[in-house]
This record gives sequence, C-alpha cells and structure tokens, in this order.
Amino acid sequence: MTPYTFTPGNLPLLVSIPHAGTQLPPELQGTLTAEAASLPDTDWHLPVLYDFVKEMGASLLVGHYSRFAIDLNRPLDDQPLYTTATTGLFPETLFNGEPVFQPGKTPTDNLRQRYKQEIWQPYHQQLELELERLTAKFGYVVLYDAHSIASVIPRLFEGRLPDINIGTHDGKSCAPAYADAITQMCAAQEKFTWVVNGRFKGGYITRHYGDPARQRHAIQIELAQVNYMAEQPPFDLDTQKAPALQSLLRQFLTGISAR
Repeated sequence: MTPYTFTPGNLPLLVSIPHAGTQLPPELQGTLTAEAASLPDTDWHLPVLYDFVKEMGASLLVGHYSRFAIDLNRPLDDQPLYTTATTGLFPETLFNGEPVFQPGKTPTDNLRQRYKQEIWQPYHQQLELELERLTAKFGYVVLYDAHSIASVIPRLFEGRLPDINIGTHDGKSCAPAYADAITQMCAAQEKFTWVVNGRFKGGYITRHYGDPARQRHAIQIELAQVNYMAEQPPFDLDTQKAPALQSLLRQFLTGISAR
C-alpha cells in the first residue's frame, strides 16, 4: 500500500492530514493491545470533514498508515516537541498512558528503520516537493496541517480542550495575517471555543516547514473531536454535528487562501 494519497491543486494552499491513517504494516498485525487495537489516537474522519478541499482547488496530502507504525508529525531524530506529556516518533503508549503493544511485541529497530524509509520519508518528500512547486508558481504558499484529538485526555491537558486549537509555533511558523484571519473568524462565531498557541502550538510539520522569511507559512489546526464524532469506539462520524464545524473550516481555508 502506498503511504499517502496526494492530489495537486491550483491554489497557494496545501492541506496536510498526517494522522488519519488506519493501516498497519503486516508485521504489526496482532501486536497491539486490546485497547490500542481500536486505534483510539487516530485523527478520525478528517478526510471526510475536509472533503471540500479538492473542490476548492487546494492541494491535499493524506497519510495512510496509523501513527502506531510511525508518527509523521514527529522529527526523525525523535526529539520531544513539548516539555509536557507527549508521544514520540514510534509511540509505545496511548495518549492516556496505556501501552500500545502487547508484551514482547514492540517493533524491532530494523522494522522502525524500514518505516522511516517507506512511510515517513515518502510523505515528507511529497510535502516538500509540493511546497516548492506552489512557492515557485505563486511566490508564497500556506501549509495547513489538519489534526484532531479527543476533547478530554487528563495525561495531556487539564479539563476539556478548546474546540479549535490554532498553532503557529508561537508566531514563528507563519506571518501574523494568517493566524489573524482565522482568529477573526473564530471571534465572529459563538458556537465553538478556541485558543491560539495553547496546549498545541504545532507539531513537527508546522515547525519544520513554516518559514515566513521564505514565504512558507504553516499553521496547525487541532480540533476537539467531540464536535463532529463519537469519542469512544467505534468512533462514528456524527452527521448531525459535523456540518457546523465543516462550515467554519471551509471559511478558514477560503480566507487564508485568498491572502
């Protein structure tokens, strides 16, 4: 199976969805704990929630493999992105601290090296190539890194997460106009709570590729899953809730692509 799906667009906008994948390499089949087998830390349904992206003409890159094989939003050297609790390039614990793998079935170093070469590197090579293409064509590019997470995870953050979490690496990954555009849209509505550079400031993709001096602007949007899906297995999409959130996301992308 190829490690990603890529659709090129004709706007200076690339949407990256690295954590929606649910595929496991054959070697990992049957190695997960009962709790991990439902893939609870997946960014469920984001390709559906952002299904308007291709229609609007933006480029779209979606990872196929579960983060339990390798996390596409972590650096290859596996240096921690946060000083608080987090997970690494090769997660061995769930977000709640429980083990991912059954005793004695953690992937070997050889397997992990393969996943770097066959999953992580192809995704990032395609991401870099598209950023280069769009920058050459338009003179600038916006990378929108799309994520979601359960609204309550005591190990990672206190209380309930805001509905929309805007990350710009404390203003380093994009020009202020892009974050300002999204915050103004958030402020103009009352349904969803929001925060800028709160618990989630942007992962590796936002921090590494965001370079305003080179006209590369990266922003991460982390959504609280309670607003569009069931947060317990089987993690069904909530078709009653999702349209309202999707409407706001469409505003986000339309707004930043026009700047």
